[in-house]
Amino acid sequence: MQKRTLGKSGLEVSALGLGCMGLSFGLGPATEKGEAIKLIRAAVERGVTFFDTAEVYGPFVNEEVVGEALAPFRKDVVIATKFGFEPDAGNDGKWTATNSQPEHIKQVVEDSLKRLRTDTIDLLYQHRVDPNTPIEETAGAVKDLIQAGKVKHFGLSEAGAKTIRRAHAVQPVTALQSEYSLFWREPEESVMPTLQELGIGFVPFSPLGKGFLTGKIDSSTKFDSTDFRAIVPRFSEDNRKANQALVDVIAKFADQKQATPAQIALAWLLAKAPWIVPIPGTTKLSRLEENLGGAAIDLTADDLHSLEEASSEIKVEGERYPATHAKLIDR
Repeated sequence: MQKRTLGKSGLEVSALGLGCMGLSFGLGPATEKGEAIKLIRAAVERGVTFFDTAEVYGPFVNEEVVGEALAPFRKDVVIATKFGFEPDAGNDGKWTATNSQPEHIKQVVEDSLKRLRTDTIDLLYQHRVDPNTPIEETAGAVKDLIQAGKVKHFGLSEAGAKTIRRAHAVQPVTALQSEYSLFWREPEESVMPTLQELGIGFVPFSPLGKGFLTGKIDSSTKFDSTDFRAIVPRFSEDNRKANQALVDVIAKFADQKQATPAQIALAWLLAKAPWIVPIPGTTKLSRLEENLGGAAIDLTADDLHSLEEASSEIKVEGERYPATHAKLIDR
């Protein structure tokens, strides 16, 4: 597995990471703990060194699984986790309230360190921008944690360009994690120029469009009640039917390259910039191996042009989040 460096930070990781959320949360029933640990360790054996989790995934259980799985390899891997949510009394106690107050961050980190079985968090993201806490205070709290040796690098998730600049002025931001794929290209205009200017790495989550770009989901797919996609407008039956045209374009291109649609979607991201590190998630070993194969595909400038030209002619239907989640996206 090739390595990449996230921006100017010096943080070196495998070209593809592993998003661990779906093993415990958000995409249907949780994977049995032993099986989840086996999958994470299989990723390590195949050269993956970058693993992504968060306290809210579960909540808590995903960090515990990641911590146990990676304990034997701790010095050889990079663990990223996130703070910024807490239970919302006005929403049946669901973890939808934001809290990036400095004291809250410091307590979250203490708890995460225990669950992750480690003395330091390699990359700590603010999960969503907190409208009630100035980003300078949040960045200052993470700076304190870095100086105390409990955190190594600071990241943001779904933050807008202005917020990134303000945070970076207090504590250099190593990486931005936001959704980016052939299914959602908005970051190319909204944040990527800022990331390039400041030397900040980009970690796309949902690089396979929450599974849609694999070609394994169509208008007839039924989602489990515990699957977040069941409430995502982009995944309504009508929108899946309309958006199939994009998958067909990628699948046609994949056939020409003797690859799978998932591999082409990941190879496209890797070809966009050397400071981009996608974190596809999966619960299956076969899919893990398929995804990692995407890192071995080199797309030329002509390949990128033809793929982007064909895909940009298709209008993607449906918002990527329901309204309750969309309001948490920083602009």
